[in-house]
Amino acid sequence: MRVKVTEKEIMNPLGESAADKIKIMPVQGKINKISYFDNTKPNADIILNTIAENLNIDKIMVEKPAGAPATDEQLKKAADADLSVIAVGDCGSCSTWVILDAIRLEKEGTPTISICSDEFFDYARSLAKSYGADDLRIVKIKHPLSGQKEEYVKAKTMESVIEIKKLLNID
Repeated sequence: MRVKVTEKEIMNPLGESAADKIKIMPVQGKINKISYFDNTKPNADIILNTIAENLNIDKIMVEKPAGAPATDEQLKKAADADLSVIAVGDCGSCSTWVILDAIRLEKEGTPTISICSDEFFDYARSLAKSYGADDLRIVKIKHPLSGQKEEYVKAKTMESVIEIKKLLNID
C-alpha cells in the first residue's frame, strides 16, 4: 500500500495571548511531603510510583479522571504537600489537563512538576506559555507510554527521575 504524505501549514490553536504572568512557586528548601497526582492514564501509576520510590519522601496519592480537570477536592488534597508531581501527558487532552491542573495548583501556592511525553512536550510548553506560566516545570518522558510493559515504563521514568532530582536539588 502506498500513502502520499503532504505537509500542510496549520494554525496554532493556542495563538498568541496577553495572559497575565503566573508566578511559578519556588520549591522550598526541604521537601517533607509530595503529592503524586495520577490522571489514571495507562502507566501513569507506574511513573508516579517509580518517582516516589526514588525520591523517598512522604507522599500523598491523588487520582483524577484522564482528559478532565481535577475537582476542587482533588486539588485541595494535592495541595496538602510541599510539591505536586502530575502525570501523565501523553495525548492532547491529557497533556492539556496536566498543564492546566498544574497552573491551578501553582496559583494556589503549591509548586508543581508536570510529566509529559516528549511527543507532547512542545505543546505542553506552548499551552503553559499561553496561560502566562512560561516557567512551569515540565519534565519529558519518552513516548509512547500506553501499551508498554512495566519494565520499559520504569526504565523511561528513571531518565525523568534524574531531571526531577536536578529540579529539586537532590543528589
